[in-house]
Amino acid sequence: MKNAALSLILLFSIPLFASNKAEGTINVKSVNVTAPFKMPAIKYPDFAKCKRLSITDFGAVRGDKGKTTQAIAKAIEEANKQGGGVVVIPEGEWLTGAVHLKSNVNLHLNKGAVLLFSENPKDYLPAVHSSWEGLECYNYSPLIYAYQCKNIAITGQGEIRAKMDVWKIWSKRPSGHMNSLKRLYYMAYENVPVAQRMMVNGSANFRPQFIQINRCENVLLDGFKIRNSPFWTVHLYLSKDIVMRNLDIYAHGHNNDGLDPEMSQNVLVENVVFDQGDDAIAVKSGRAPEGWRTQTPSKNIVIRNCTMKNGHQLLAVGTEISGGVENVFVNNCHTTDSVKMFNIVFIKTNERMGGYVNNIYVSNVSGGKMDYGVLGIETDVLYQWKDLVPTIEKRLTPIKNIYLDNVKASSAKFVSRILGNKELPVENVSLKNVSVGTMSGNQKNIQENVINFSTGK
Repeated sequence: MKNAALSLILLFSIPLFASNKAEGTINVKSVNVTAPFKMPAIKYPDFAKCKRLSITDFGAVRGDKGKTTQAIAKAIEEANKQGGGVVVIPEGEWLTGAVHLKSNVNLHLNKGAVLLFSENPKDYLPAVHSSWEGLECYNYSPLIYAYQCKNIAITGQGEIRAKMDVWKIWSKRPSGHMNSLKRLYYMAYENVPVAQRMMVNGSANFRPQFIQINRCENVLLDGFKIRNSPFWTVHLYLSKDIVMRNLDIYAHGHNNDGLDPEMSQNVLVENVVFDQGDDAIAVKSGRAPEGWRTQTPSKNIVIRNCTMKNGHQLLAVGTEISGGVENVFVNNCHTTDSVKMFNIVFIKTNERMGGYVNNIYVSNVSGGKMDYGVLGIETDVLYQWKDLVPTIEKRLTPIKNIYLDNVKASSAKFVSRILGNKELPVENVSLKNVSVGTMSGNQKNIQENVINFSTGK
């Protein structure tokens, strides 16, 4: 009995010791953020006191994809076992497959380092728990993937780059892709377990995100460059306490949003350069039944001091919005006069989404040439889904409390166009000091189904 008791004591002391070691190695910092709403301090990890582990010490060889992929995985495993560590990518170009982060690990890119990600889809198998356009599924691994992690970071002055050969072909969305997307839509409504929603087959062609932070907390993304992406570039999914700063993002492929916070909370984005083929920032919260079941809004998101060199919208909200979006503050963000976008702010939903939009604040923002306007709100945006599948369950999206102050575009068709739903009008839209330098349309503010719209100085 005495030996048995001693064995139990030793058994249960192991995880406690590991936990204490992790807490002592990593310093969790917090940043206080000023916003027009109550904003909690955002926690993020500091790895200054952690051991640095170079991937070359684990067998990485430049030009050898297999050895480098294995070396990165081994270094991450060791850093995690130590309770905290910095996995260093040295100067030079390193070809790799998928990188899976673990808790208490900082992936650090030295100046002059390029982590080049393979274009071979097989390098992103086995499939992982992910999502595609707001629907959960098992899909090819994102190029950098973190799942249920705490205290993680990607830092440094280096670069991550995606080879695009195959992803460019997949972006054309052949018939097999659309059929798989339809099948996934029905599985979501039928509440089929996510583990059974396998989207890796011969024809689905669901491109992976570049970076997906999935169900994680205490995250830092700081300093590095991103070049190219198969799909959404940085996807924050069901995660909280995230600081994203000093990044330089360029991705001009199909669906290349720069940042997609989806059902994520307590997020600070600052001093980031976005150069995108789609929306610079698109705040989302799940598609239809996914967002309704999860009931986790995207909330408390502050975006400040960013530059948008290209993109469809500076800020988009939706269309995947079923979990709700509230408390978003964009401040002191700008484009150059030569930049051409659709709108500065675009809020989009449809009769299938439900969810809600509440408390969107945009101030001290300037944009270049807008194809449409400074502010757009539309409640019947379906894109490829319009003829792909029917409306199974109708749920409208309440949209209210939208505030723009000191926002201008060099040229546009109109200042605002709000196309609300007749059954559920948009409420409380305030435009103060919002202007267009050269307006090509005949109507400054276009409105359908709006309650309490105001403009002024």
